[in-house]
Amino acid sequence: MIKKMGCHWHLRQLMAAKGMFQTSDLIPPLAERGVQLSREQVFRLVTQTPQRLSVDTLAALCDILGCGVGDLLEVVVVNEEVRKIGTGPAAPSAPQVRRTTIRRPGTP
Repeated sequence: MIKKMGCHWHLRQLMAAKGMFQTSDLIPPLAERGVQLSREQVFRLVTQTPQRLSVDTLAALCDILGCGVGDLLEVVVVNEEVRKIGTGPAAPSAPQVRRTTIRRPGTP
């Protein structure tokens, strides 16, 4: 059994607590800290949980919002137990063997 992990991204809530209600509000403070992101990238960063995030961007966000990494990103267990397919004693049985007849073209 393995644990399936996920995370909750709290960027939007932390921005609202600082009075930042538009995604574009992040562009100038990020640029001041050397992080150059397009409007589209910032929009995705605010509205979706990022799958990849540079440490520089994470540090800049924490500095801008006056928070720690744990305030911004909450790690959670999505599913307590996930069984790997095809392993362990509960693995599905082998498929049934069927006899096959090969016919050559022109023979009945």
